[in-house]
Amino acid sequence: MDMLQTNVQTEITTAAQADIAVSVSNVSKNYGDVEALRDLSLEFPRGQLTSLLGPSGCGKTTLLKIIAGLLDPTSGDVLVDGKAVTGPGPDRAFVFQDFALLPWASVMRNVAFGLELRGVAKSEREAIAEKYIANVGLSGFEKSYPHELSGGMRQRVGLARALSVDADVLLMDEPFSAVDEQTRRKFQEDLLSLVANENKTFIFVTHSIEEAVYVSDQIAILLPRPSRVSDIIRPTGLREKDMLTIRRDPEYLDIVDEIWASLRSYVE
Repeated sequence: MDMLQTNVQTEITTAAQADIAVSVSNVSKNYGDVEALRDLSLEFPRGQLTSLLGPSGCGKTTLLKIIAGLLDPTSGDVLVDGKAVTGPGPDRAFVFQDFALLPWASVMRNVAFGLELRGVAKSEREAIAEKYIANVGLSGFEKSYPHELSGGMRQRVGLARALSVDADVLLMDEPFSAVDEQTRRKFQEDLLSLVANENKTFIFVTHSIEEAVYVSDQIAILLPRPSRVSDIIRPTGLREKDMLTIRRDPEYLDIVDEIWASLRSYVE
């Protein structure tokens, strides 16, 4: 656990200096008699990707939905850019695990749908949608419908839709869990490129230790419910390396092993 403790101390110093996009302070959430979150506090640096990692049922998706404004906390506060979250808002966009596409709408209509709801003119919203369709590698499929696409392509549509509304914070709930391993690895590489180029704050829920270490600037490890933050890991050295070699890097392998050592006692 020495590596984890060292990283936690480093994070305390780094977080104090970072520009914080999202702040979660003493958040608790109860579902009747079930206490899902208890006094959980966590800060998300602007322009970085933070993964929420922990055992099944530890409240990762609950926390994500509270930040999105889809759930109200029982107590505590969530701030985005210093403003209290009281519901969904244009500063946040959600990428769902199950794609959540409109089955009757084309790729173009799906990607532009958030802009349509905001009253953006058709020509403008389609130009914006076209850009992000290209960015996720779907040029040529603008007129296709969800049932005509593979699972990986549908997930790209969902990501393009979230990017098109130009939200400051992207909330991603296990977005790659429904695709095959080869597609998942390509998505992870694409995600690193997006983080580098889009200047947005990404909050990413995953069950995969390897995925979290590969894509994250910061990893928050959550304990079983009632959930709170156990450790914060910042694999800063990996971000400076070639994405194609990270998985072979000794630092990557050591961090994966250390996180597994900290979580294995919670796995049934």
